[in-house]
Amino acid sequence: MRAVVLYEYGDVDKLQLENDQQEPPFGTGEVRVRVRATSINPVDWKIRSGDARKRMPVDFPAILGRDVAGEVVDCGHDVTGFPKAMRVMAMANGTYAEFTTVRADMLAPIPERLSFVQAAALPLVLTTGAQLMERAVKVQPGWRVLVTGAVGSVGRTAVHVARKHGAHVTAGVRSRQREEAESLRADRVVALDDEAEIALLRDFDAIADTVGGATIGKLLHALKAGGVLGSVLGVPEAARWKDIHVEAIMAQPDASRLYELADDVARGEFSIPIARTFRLEDARQAQNFAEKRHPGGKVLMVA
Repeated sequence: MRAVVLYEYGDVDKLQLENDQQEPPFGTGEVRVRVRATSINPVDWKIRSGDARKRMPVDFPAILGRDVAGEVVDCGHDVTGFPKAMRVMAMANGTYAEFTTVRADMLAPIPERLSFVQAAALPLVLTTGAQLMERAVKVQPGWRVLVTGAVGSVGRTAVHVARKHGAHVTAGVRSRQREEAESLRADRVVALDDEAEIALLRDFDAIADTVGGATIGKLLHALKAGGVLGSVLGVPEAARWKDIHVEAIMAQPDASRLYELADDVARGEFSIPIARTFRLEDARQAQNFAEKRHPGGKVLMVA
C-alpha cells in the first residue's frame, strides 16, 4: 500500500511517500479500513518536528495521522456490525496511508449526508471540543462560558456543545474574525486581541481554552472565584496560584459522541470549514500549508 512514512524528527522533507508498505494486520476486536480521506492536525506536525516527543514519543518508522474516513475492508472474527464497504470514521492512528487498522469500538458510521472528505475533518476536533466542554469544564445549564479560539475547529465544537447544554456562550476571537464568528450563534462575541474588551470581561463560570499562551493569562481575571478553566493545552503557569479549578485534557476516542456531533454537522447545526484538500502524495505540501499558512479551516488529504 501507499503510505507517508516518518523515519526521523524534522521538517516536512522527512515525510516520505512509499508505495510498498505492507497493509496493517488486524486481529480480535479490530477493523481494517480503506482510507478515503484523512486530515492534518497540529499534533501531526508537533510529532513530526519532535516538539511533542516528551508527551508522545515516536517509534520509528512511523505513519502519522489521527483522523480517518473510509470503508470497512476486513474485521476480526469477533467483530459485528461493520459489514464490508460500510462507511466509517474514527479518531485513530496511522491514517496517512491507504489502509489503517482501528479498534471496532472506536469506529462510528458516517452520516449519509457527509462525504468522506467532510467526515475526515471531524473526528479529532469534534471529540476534543466536546470533551473540553463536557469532561474538563463540566458545563452546566445557565453557566456563563467563554470559549477562546472560537472560530477554530475545536472552538466551534466547544461553542456548539456548550449551547446544547444550555450555557450562555461568549465566543472569543480575533478582531478580524468578528464577522465569521457571527455564524457560531454564540450569545456574544468578544475580541481577545483588544485590551479594552478584555478588561471588561467579568464573572464567567468557566473558560474553555484552545489558545493558551499570553492570552489565557490575560483572561483569568474574568473567572469567578472557584470558576473552572478547561484547557486542551495543559495547565497554564498563570493559573497555578489562582482561586480557580483547572482541568487539562487530551482527547480520547468516543465513537458514539463522535457520531452524534457529526450528525449535528450533517444537519447544519454547526460547521467545520475545510480550507483545502490535497492528495496523499502531496503530504509535505499539505502539512506545510496547514502549519505555516494558518488557513482558517481544516486541511485534508485523499488517498
